[in-house]
Amino acid sequence: MIFTDTHTHLYSDAFDADREQVIANAIEAGVRRFFIPAIDVSSISGMRALKAAYPEHMYLMSGLHPTHVKENYLEELSILESFLDSDACVAVGEIGIDLYWDRSFLAQQQAAFDTQISWAKARNLPIVIHCRDAFDEVFEVLEAHKGPLLRGIFHCFSGTHEQALRAISYNMKLGIGGVLTFKNGGLDRFMNQIELSHLVLETDAPYLAPVPYRGKRNESAYLIKVAERLSELTGQSLADIAAHTTQNSKNVFGI
Repeated sequence: MIFTDTHTHLYSDAFDADREQVIANAIEAGVRRFFIPAIDVSSISGMRALKAAYPEHMYLMSGLHPTHVKENYLEELSILESFLDSDACVAVGEIGIDLYWDRSFLAQQQAAFDTQISWAKARNLPIVIHCRDAFDEVFEVLEAHKGPLLRGIFHCFSGTHEQALRAISYNMKLGIGGVLTFKNGGLDRFMNQIELSHLVLETDAPYLAPVPYRGKRNESAYLIKVAERLSELTGQSLADIAAHTTQNSKNVFGI
């Protein structure tokens, strides 16, 4: 079985002490494909190091995370667009809108999101969306861009069944991670009503570790716990979960 972690921050300083072991553990567990989202310009050097060390396993994205959209966001976008092209990134992400921490940069977040979707469409690349307390705002931007060139992943999806169906209507896969294993996460109530063709797996490591590791540092190897829970909820075998979600990731990223 080959699993794909479609969203993992392996360059995070949370892994500075044991990054090689963390990656080795994941590969041994069957996680062979790692898609690495950018947060801002400071992510670039660590991402390049990962790609250089594991060229057969690591795939890079470029994008400005919404919580990092500040007064200098246009400068950050300029550098990240250059990185997108110079390093053959496979997606634009993670991008979107986050109103959980701060609403004061909403206009700038919307503008940055719109700009980065345009990058993706111009290059026929997928987007990877970060959405927190902002489904209506994200859907508003996606509505303006809907069409055959719009595709990607709703990272760390944690919405309702209705929001899931709307996300899928914009040609988005749902990124399913540790929240699926949480007692009050909510996804378990309708996950068996979503076709596997619409789902990909992710960890968001080092964040959002699944049960039984909740509250600890997340790792890509823990993707298997998410897959096992999805298997329980859907009645599909673990092998089928691996096959379908990895194929879905290939369909999104073209790799």
